[in-house]
Amino acid sequence: RMKKKPVVLAVIPARGGSKGVPGKNIKTIAGKPLLAWTIQHALAAKTVDRVVVSTEDEKIAAVARKWGAEVLDRPKKLATDKADTLPVLQHALKNCPADILVVLQCTSPIRSKGLIDRCVSKFLRTKADSLGTVFPDRSYEFGVDMPRRQEIKPRLVDNGNVYVNRADLVLKKGDRYGKRIATLETSREESFEIDEPFDFWLCEKILLERA
Repeated sequence: RMKKKPVVLAVIPARGGSKGVPGKNIKTIAGKPLLAWTIQHALAAKTVDRVVVSTEDEKIAAVARKWGAEVLDRPKKLATDKADTLPVLQHALKNCPADILVVLQCTSPIRSKGLIDRCVSKFLRTKADSLGTVFPDRSYEFGVDMPRRQEIKPRLVDNGNVYVNRADLVLKKGDRYGKRIATLETSREESFEIDEPFDFWLCEKILLERA
């Protein structure tokens, strides 16, 4: 008997009220709203069945719809500065049932073609509970004898670009990681996240260069 293909839901959390860069999620970067870059990446992914933007903000919702995503109205209590991501994802899964959850942050607008599909494929292949994109960090503490760069064992740092999770773990157990954790290494530029004006400037330069 053929196995049923798992349903893959991509959720893009995008609340209003950014303090670091006001109106960040819909601010124009390299010719389109920041949010649009991630929506387009998700819609282009062959492994993704449904693309949903979770937001409480009407302007963000309008931009999301314009660029082809579904919109899930997020309760105001899940859109405060202190709101954790986990309840946001649980809310999304309760309203949009799926087997696999792909979380894409619109503050990471730089993704190579096929990155999301590579992540989902590796997640399935390794039978992981969760997968996250990482970048090898070879930094070291000041005051420690400086080794040669190639001798530093890199830390695989979570870069926030793509997360893949078993939906049942997130929904029923409130667990984003599980026991079997997989990673997928990305390029350095795919690791840049937008938190402040300098990041915005830098990511725009990279996006224009890659266009």
